[in-house]
Amino acid sequence: MSATTGKQIQRGPRGIRIPHTGTRKIYRGLGLVLLIIIAAAFVLPILWAASTSLRLPAESFNNPPQWLPLNPIWSNYSAVFEQVPLATFLLNSVIVTGLIVVLQLITSTMSGYAFALVRFKGKGTVFAMVLATMMVPAQTTIIPIFILIRYLGLSDNIWSLVVPAVGGAFGTFLMRQYFLQMPSELGEAGRVDGASNFQIFTRIYAPIALPPMATLAVLNFSAYWNEFFRPLIFLQSTNNFTLPVGLVSLQGNFGTGSVSIVLAGVVIALIPSIAIFLLAQRYFVEGITAGSFR
Repeated sequence: MSATTGKQIQRGPRGIRIPHTGTRKIYRGLGLVLLIIIAAAFVLPILWAASTSLRLPAESFNNPPQWLPLNPIWSNYSAVFEQVPLATFLLNSVIVTGLIVVLQLITSTMSGYAFALVRFKGKGTVFAMVLATMMVPAQTTIIPIFILIRYLGLSDNIWSLVVPAVGGAFGTFLMRQYFLQMPSELGEAGRVDGASNFQIFTRIYAPIALPPMATLAVLNFSAYWNEFFRPLIFLQSTNNFTLPVGLVSLQGNFGTGSVSIVLAGVVIALIPSIAIFLLAQRYFVEGITAGSFR
């Protein structure tokens, strides 16, 4: 009993004081309000872009802003396909992003399994070196990579975007954290039955690692679908442009293009990322929380 309030104080398993029910409701309410504010900060620009893409350029900067256009102009979306080869840009982005996602899943899952459950000499040192690459900015390595790409004859080719992106420190770390939580008895049982490390990986561990793999796929898709820096450096031909680089031409010389048409192209580019996230949302949340505790 508390000497001051006379109320029972609830404590957790480690003696941590647990707030009363009323206090917890206040905390939850404040947390909900904070999350709504943060969500609005991210969603409102997208809504403004979608709204502006349905207006005339002269109506785009009305003050106060008009969120719902009274007379939506759907021709802005058809104008995107007329002004730039958008279908080509979309196809290039699908090919590049799809290849990167698949190859990253394969390499990151295998390397994460090796660092978590396979014993070999120098494993800790090698893993530390892999993590150290996360601290190196992409801008510092772009020139050496460009020289290697040109030496391999991949300049102005979509493979110049795919090959350097195969394998990643973040994906390896994410998958390693998940595999560390898996019971080692599963692998030991497989070895007793005569299975190799590769068979144990493909038949036992990989099938139950779908949540973090879905998380990694969504994160990689979002990152490389919207990537602008590397395609701008490695690609020169319009037919090889990915969507972010190709949409820049909608601005016209000195930025004199229609802002409504530009934003219509941006909305088109956003649709695949939103669709992928909505489809894999359940696995995404499970994968994010899977490596939180060990």
